[in-house]
Amino acid sequence: MAAGELTHSSTAVDVLAKDSAEKDLPFGEVVTGSGRRSAAKMYEPAAPAVPFTVQQLARLDEALTFASRETGLDFSVYLGDLGEDTRAGAEKLHAGTDDPANAVLVAVSPAQRAIEIVTGTHAYQRVADRGAKLAVASMVASFKEGDLIGGLVNALRMLSDQAGIAPKH
Repeated sequence: MAAGELTHSSTAVDVLAKDSAEKDLPFGEVVTGSGRRSAAKMYEPAAPAVPFTVQQLARLDEALTFASRETGLDFSVYLGDLGEDTRAGAEKLHAGTDDPANAVLVAVSPAQRAIEIVTGTHAYQRVADRGAKLAVASMVASFKEGDLIGGLVNALRMLSDQAGIAPKH
């Protein structure tokens, strides 16, 4: 046998057939030696499920920023489960803010159909219960129409209007 001679012709035919079959395969696929097709797929992680679009988040951020700057109070919004006792859950979240005495938390748990507004000791002097109840009524009306962001933004505006401009020291 001379160097480079083909001793088994059926192998050459199989390789040629395999090469021509691979040319017809989509990008990232090959035929393995055993005849199976193997395909490489690009990993694409699932996008996180978020309740708001970027534009809606921008509206909410703008409302929070305006309310906090205008009033000098620390406004925040929580959206999620508040636990078995929704009021206690909201109060615990409120206590975890940077300055609870000057904080106003709007906590909404859609699955529990609960809305809690918690004010700190100083914030309570500027945001009365009546104003908080009106803000809750406004949110409920918007939520019934399916407008979660609109309800939150309007409630923040109502609460900041009631609190008024930050007092000068």
